[in-house]
Amino acid sequence: MIDFHTHCQRPDHWGHEWDDHWKPVYGRGAHEFTPADYDEAMAGANVTAACVFGIRATAAGVLTPNDYTEKFCAETATDTIGFMALDPTDPDVLDQLADGVARGLRGIKLYPVLALFDPRDTAYDPFYRAAVDAGLVVLWHMGATPSPAGDLSVSNPLVVDDVARRHPDLVQIIAHLGHPWQRETIVTLRKNRRVYSDVSACWARPMDGYLALARAQEWDVVDRLVFGSDFPLWTPAEAVAGIREMAGQRPSGFPEIRKETVEWLLNGDPRPSMGLT
Repeated sequence: MIDFHTHCQRPDHWGHEWDDHWKPVYGRGAHEFTPADYDEAMAGANVTAACVFGIRATAAGVLTPNDYTEKFCAETATDTIGFMALDPTDPDVLDQLADGVARGLRGIKLYPVLALFDPRDTAYDPFYRAAVDAGLVVLWHMGATPSPAGDLSVSNPLVVDDVARRHPDLVQIIAHLGHPWQRETIVTLRKNRRVYSDVSACWARPMDGYLALARAQEWDVVDRLVFGSDFPLWTPAEAVAGIREMAGQRPSGFPEIRKETVEWLLNGDPRPSMGLT
């Protein structure tokens, strides 16, 4: 199984953001774990490869450095694919991107809802072009945030459609199915052949999650959905159990979530089409 959504950030990478805005929602401090803890969680669900990243949102004081992600990946036994956490509002973002490439990082995690930038702004086109030229995959946090500092207007997955139309060669992944805008995510995938979505956390809102998978079947985009656990919020084993339970709870009158859909999520491998092999 490939896990496309795992984190490596340390509590101190959050600055004040977690304690001020996330702790009141989740009722706990930011997660702290070692590469060994990470490996144990991945092995618990037979994860054979995983994308791993931190978070960067300069406006919120959140920062996971490239060198930390590189070091974390080097210290895991899991076959990890490191993504750099960048914020395109940083004046030196292209230097940070080049540094991440030099460190062997294969993708970029972007967090517009906290970084407070609009992905549609053409001022970021040189950044997107640099990502394409370097063969990087861009993974977007899209959808909800518990943070009052976040700007939801730049977190609707339809903004990714705008980026995809201007940069059709850029491989993009919408995180969390863009919840609660899963329907918008599905239609974005349908029209943009190099845009994918991970299903991380979909089981936490099972009605919306069920409808999202049903819509993916109806719109014929199941092959562009990928598994994500959102570790450390959930372990891969908890994510698998959540997906299976959600898929099995067919509401009366609704289409079933086909076994082939669940099988693809848990055992499919779209990495070759993404350039991540």
